[in-house]
Amino acid sequence: MSESPRQALIVYGGWDGHTPQACAELMAERLEGHAIQARLADSLAVLDDDQAMRRVDLIVPIWTMGEISDPQWKALGAAIHNGAGLAGFHGGMVDAFRANTEYQWMTGAQWVAHPGNEHVTYRVEIANSDHPITRGLSGFVLPNTEQYYCHHDPGNTVLCTTKFDQGHGDPSRYHQNVVMPYAWTKSWGAGRVFGAAWGHTVKDFDVPEALEIVIRGMRWACR
Repeated sequence: MSESPRQALIVYGGWDGHTPQACAELMAERLEGHAIQARLADSLAVLDDDQAMRRVDLIVPIWTMGEISDPQWKALGAAIHNGAGLAGFHGGMVDAFRANTEYQWMTGAQWVAHPGNEHVTYRVEIANSDHPITRGLSGFVLPNTEQYYCHHDPGNTVLCTTKFDQGHGDPSRYHQNVVMPYAWTKSWGAGRVFGAAWGHTVKDFDVPEALEIVIRGMRWACR
């Protein structure tokens, strides 16, 4: 008898500029190709469903900014702490629920700025080639997108980095040529957490390596 597919919950919404629905549909399609059945929800009310939250093996938040209620945060945090995985990317995961610092602690990073460098092209390097998420992959170029300053948990395991080398903006407010963690893993109780800083819009995932690392990260985090 074949095993039942693992269950992923993809919650999408918030600011439309990050193309949440298109990203959610792409991630659901790719996960289902790896025997992870994805449920899409366009409301945070799904987090109030206790039975659904107990069954889920992976949660993918694709929700920019917005607010999460205290009961919804407790349900989300408890699901991950009890063993479900959490995985996501830029506007979907690390620029969500800005007022909730515990959520930011769980994700491992928080977007803070993209000073003076919209619509730029830059490289992402592999920092840890031994991890199953990045093994066998090479660094890659992201074209016509944004490069991010993020605050990071110093306990993260860093998988990818980028050198912040855009010369525009006020250089007294950021460090030129700083090496910024750009994909990482961490734990939250019994749950695994994966994050990537790229993913401004669904177009970032036209780059095969950018999509492959995120899908691998989701599979790695999934219970």
